Amino acid sequence: MKLPNAEEMRGLDKASINDYFIPGIVLMENAGLGTVRMMEDEIGSAANSFALIFIGPGNNGGDGLVIGRHLHQRGCLPIFFFLCDPDNLTGDAATNMKIIHKLRLPFHIIDSETRVQTIPVLYKQYVSRGKPCYCVFDAILGTGLSRPAIKHFAAIIDFINKSDLLWGIPVVAVDIASGMDSDNGKVLGVSVRADYTATYGCPKPGHILHHGPENTGKLQVIDIGIPPEIVQRANISTELLNKDTASALVTPLLRKDNVHKGSHGHLAVLAGSTGKTGAAVLAVKGALRIGVGLVSLFTARQLNSIFETLLVEAMTIPLPSSQSFLTALDYQTINENLTDKRAILIGPGSGTAEETAELFLELYHTTSLPMVLDADALTIIARNQGTLKEPAGPRIFTPHPGEMSRLLGCSVEEIQENRMHAAKEGCNIYSKGRKDCIMILKGAGTIITTSNNYSAINTSGNPGMATGGMGDVLSGIIGGLLCLGLPCQDASSAAVFLHGMAGDMLFDQEGFGYTATELADKLPECMNTLLCSTQHP
Repeated sequence: MKLPNAEEMRGLDKASINDYFIPGIVLMENAGLGTVRMMEDEIGSAANSFALIFIGPGNNGGDGLVIGRHLHQRGCLPIFFFLCDPDNLTGDAATNMKIIHKLRLPFHIIDSETRVQTIPVLYKQYVSRGKPCYCVFDAILGTGLSRPAIKHFAAIIDFINKSDLLWGIPVVAVDIASGMDSDNGKVLGVSVRADYTATYGCPKPGHILHHGPENTGKLQVIDIGIPPEIVQRANISTELLNKDTASALVTPLLRKDNVHKGSHGHLAVLAGSTGKTGAAVLAVKGALRIGVGLVSLFTARQLNSIFETLLVEAMTIPLPSSQSFLTALDYQTINENLTDKRAILIGPGSGTAEETAELFLELYHTTSLPMVLDADALTIIARNQGTLKEPAGPRIFTPHPGEMSRLLGCSVEEIQENRMHAAKEGCNIYSKGRKDCIMILKGAGTIITTSNNYSAINTSGNPGMATGGMGDVLSGIIGGLLCLGLPCQDASSAAVFLHGMAGDMLFDQEGFGYTATELADKLPECMNTLLCSTQHP
């Protein structure tokens, strides 16, 4: 599912109107009616109630007028609060205002902070008539917002969020919660905190990124009649990564009866050092539990007995160096043993010693296999950015915000301020012109970007995953999916969703406190769920 920004969404609307001759007022009608039907499905009939509808100056306000009219059709009294002069409405919104006038539906003009103070009095008058308030609809600002809400706009948003009078009454955002930037989820001054959001045509990046989830509530996409041909040809590069998307990505992994372990690839893992053996174990478990055929862990000789004990299903390759970490002296042995491997994973728990850095940089520049770089490998790459050359093969970088800050040489706060920009910039810098490199910026709403201008925002996962070892498991999942035959982009996206999906299953069952090992053990169930959904939609 595509995630258009505000400009791209305007382009979809414009193409529907100009190229396919769908009147804008039809799109607006479908939006408003779809919103009312959504709320009927969510909370039941609107009959014998009233609703507060806050109307702004643009098409978002026009959507609110349509919502009010359809509530009226269902026996609910819509009460409109205009934050602008309704006589100044234009286009389709003005047409709908004429209908409101003709129906003699009640409205009030709230065009100053002083008038905001009259809303509680008006609200109590309607309550005194003995009917409950069905919903509060936010049709104030919409997706085009580029500056903070101020004056009576900000005061109305505060009233919706904080008034004791509205406690327990569902708040419904029309397209996007007013006060949020639809392109990145940042709050511009103050934002409505909605319980539900009806968004039109496509979800927006702002619903998923930054403060989006906490202000969006339950999100539903309303089909307003934009032809799918328009969306397909629009060249929108950002997609929503959800269960349907992930199911399609893993469809090629359905297994035939006559397969064997060699059919499902062989992953090389370079990970672990004294005090960090757990990271290597978790990475290997991630790969094994996602279904890879074989895993070989290249390990410092001193640590081999630990891994032999903990990883009975994986093979180990003890390296010749006498150190307790990977070194450049191990390069020849490693290189000789990569001939039958489909992918290589480096970095989890490896440490950042100078000798390890020398080894990783040599592999980075000479190995044509797809390579997943995580943890300490990312730190090594960041420290050596000035001398990096074009990588020898596809590279998948998996930083959390702290690691991304080192890769880009800026603060974590700057990374979090615009995560999409940071991911794209990092991918551009480290791909060195290759079209098959991928940057995965982990965190809430994990972002996957590629050097061929594809981006995706993940919807799975929860705060319970903020614990040690989760990233190690993810790197193993990516490596495993590469070995199973998925292309780099598909492997990265599917891995991110499956990783979060396993966390969501555990959170639903147990709440916080589950471990990375437990998450890895959930992966077969998650994969099976996705594969079954492709066979039985």
